[in-house]
Amino acid sequence: MSDFDWHSSSLTRETPITDRYKNTQNVRRFMKKECGEDFKFNRPFMIWIKEGIKKGNPKSLGDVADEWLKRQLEPKT
Repeated sequence: MSDFDWHSSSLTRETPITDRYKNTQNVRRFMKKECGEDFKFNRPFMIWIKEGIKKGNPKSLGDVADEWLKRQLEPKT
């Protein structure tokens, strides 16, 4: 999947997050569709995404959407 274009390729919940992952407008549109208009990337969330790749436990876009929604339910400190 090294030639995957994060800017224009069709994204699904099954799309794997690879070491060439980019936060593009295409990804943001997908995430807003999955998570709602309040979706935003933040630093801790991006670290969580990248850690999966580094640790050999890559995520899919569906995993990423589910994690973002889960984090919204956690009490804020």
